[in-house]
This record gives sequence, structure tokens and C-alpha cells, in this order.
Amino acid sequence: MSSILTNSSAMVALQTLKGINSSLEKTQSEISTGKAVGSAKDNSAVWAISKVMESDVSGFDAVSDSLATGQAMIGVARTATETVTDLLKDIKTKVVAARDATSDTTKLQNETDELISLVEATIGAAQFNGVNLIDSGTGTSVVGSIDRNGGTVTANSITINAQNLNTAAAATAAGQLAAGTAGGNLVVAGNNNDGAVAIGSGDQEAFALSAVAQDETITVTLGDQNFSYTVTADDVASGNDANEIALSNLRDLINAAGITGVTALYDPVGAAGELTIDNQGTDDINMAVRARADGAGALAGLNGFSITGGTALADIETMINSSIDAAAAFGAAESRLETQSDFLSKLTDALKTGIGALVDADMEEASARLQALQVQQQLGTQALSIANQSPQNLLSLFR
Repeated sequence: MSSILTNSSAMVALQTLKGINSSLEKTQSEISTGKAVGSAKDNSAVWAISKVMESDVSGFDAVSDSLATGQAMIGVARTATETVTDLLKDIKTKVVAARDATSDTTKLQNETDELISLVEATIGAAQFNGVNLIDSGTGTSVVGSIDRNGGTVTANSITINAQNLNTAAAATAAGQLAAGTAGGNLVVAGNNNDGAVAIGSGDQEAFALSAVAQDETITVTLGDQNFSYTVTADDVASGNDANEIALSNLRDLINAAGITGVTALYDPVGAAGELTIDNQGTDDINMAVRARADGAGALAGLNGFSITGGTALADIETMINSSIDAAAAFGAAESRLETQSDFLSKLTDALKTGIGALVDADMEEASARLQALQVQQQLGTQALSIANQSPQNLLSLFR
């Protein structure tokens, strides 16, 4: 049945053409923006996931900046520490030269003082953005990553430990060093926790500790070798004897060094609280003991340093080793930040690739679809035109 009031063919053709135009509009949008999912109405679930991933990428970019700053900060500290190590080596040559009976120790000491000034200047200048990692014991931290666990996001920091190379004089501990009573006595100078004695061949000397505190360092010098132990928080915990722990560790360090004829003895039962140095070698050996409070820099020995001092060679050797250890620590930390930075760069690239897989348009497919839709649009227009002309055919029935 034909009707001049209802043109079903035209309605079908019109709806078809509207569908084609809608698809064509979406395809043109994909081609112009490059995105298959450009807003939440395109695909709400995929759009939400992509936005979360994009926020993580932005966070990782900020973390990368933090890591770059941290690398630069550690690089400054490492470079300065390596320079200090070279200067300390130069000081060591002056100490060795001063052992020559024909040397001019006054001139050598003047040269040493200038080198010490250079060390202090280098340490003071080793700052980046106001942070100096070698002039104090205060470290810092940088943001190393952003971790997402479900809906919870946390920022994890990487701790950068300071390496205190300050040359300020070490504070003296409060009466922790005392002369021993068994086998010989250490000569303690007043109450400044410095003691020294010459141990003859076949003789013994002893010293004791009293109520050492956390972070205090006890150093024993035998000839040209230094042995140090720093009291820890565990040492002073309830039930522990910090004096015994410190002396036991010093005993082990001295015996492990293998000094010919020298043995360190500690018997908490027979001579509680005393460390005895037994010299059965053929030569006399000089012993010095120092107790220092916490907070002292590793190069505190440069304060008032004398190249002719009895422990000068041992002291400078210890400081060189401390500087080398500090440079190695900074190098390891810098390498860690570099590795983390490389990882974040790769992780960011992977996230961007994942976002692209979710929302980016397939341009080859969109191009082919565009051409097909353009053809369908033309055919739909013609079909609608034909459908609109069909009522006119009814006129022939009334002629």
C-alpha cells in the first residue's frame, strides 16, 4: 500500500543517513585528534584508566627532576671528596719528608698548613643549593619513586647519607679514659682523654674505659697504625657493658692487623675493664689512646696537625682512608640514583605506550573507514532522494 502521508522508505533512508553521518563525524574526530577515546563519553572506563596513568606519568616526570637534582648534589660532594683525598696525599708526603733528619720541618709545616687551608676551603665550598654533604653529619633525601598499590599512592624517598669530613677539633669525651693497673700503666695527660706511652720490647701496658657513651670513638694508635671503635646504640642498651664491647672490638682489630710481636689481651674476668697491649717484638712501640665525643668530623685531626707528631703518619693515613671511603660512598649513591633515573625513564616510556594503546586511534583503519563512510554517505543521500520522490509517482494514477 502506498501513502502520501507516511513515507516509510524516506524514514528508513533518513535514519540510515544519520547513522552514517554520526560515524563519519566520529572518524573525522579520530583523524583530527589522533585519539579514539578523546573524552569520557567515548569510553568512560578506558578514559578513566588512561587519566590515572597520565597522572602517574606527570608524577614520574617530577621524580626524574628530583633524581637529577640529587645526582648533581652528590656529584658535587664526590668531586670535592676526591679533591680532598688528593690534598691529604700531598700532606702525607710532607709527613714522610719530615722524618728525614736533614729536612726543614718549619717549611714543610708551612706547606702543610697551606694544604690544610685548601682542604677546609674545598669542604666549605662543596655545597649544592645550600646542601653540603661533607661539612656536617646531616644527610638529606630525594624522591626516588611513586608507588601505586590499588588506589593508594605513596612517594618513596632515597636517603643520601652525609660523610662528615669537617676539620673542626673533636670534642673531648668526659673522663672515659683511664690508666690501667695490670702489667703497666698508660700515661693519661690530665683529664683530656689523651694518653700515650712507649712500650718497650718484652713489656706490657694497659688502659681502661669508664662509662663510654653512644657515638663516642676510642682510637688506639700503635706505631703508625690506628684502630678505632665507635660506640653504638646497641652497645649502651640495657644489659650490655659498653666498655667491655668497645675494648673487645679494639682487641680484635689490633690482633687482626698482625703487628709483629704485638698482641692485644682483654680478660673481663682477670682484669675487667682493661685492654693490655703486649709487646714481645724486638723493637719498642709507641702507643697512644684517645677518647672523643660524638659529632666530630673525620678530618678533625687536621686541627692543629703537626707533621712531627708521634702519630702524624698514622693520623694522616686514617684521614686518607676516611676520605677515600667517603668518596666511594658518594660514588655508590650517585650510581644508585643514576640507575633509578634510567629505570623511571623506561617506566615512563612504557606507561606512555600503554596509554597510547588505550586511547590512540588506528590511523590506517580510520583512513580506510573514512573513505568507506564517504561512499556510504553519498549512497545514503541518493537513497533518501529517491525515497522522497516516490510519492510523486502516485500522480500518474490520477491522470
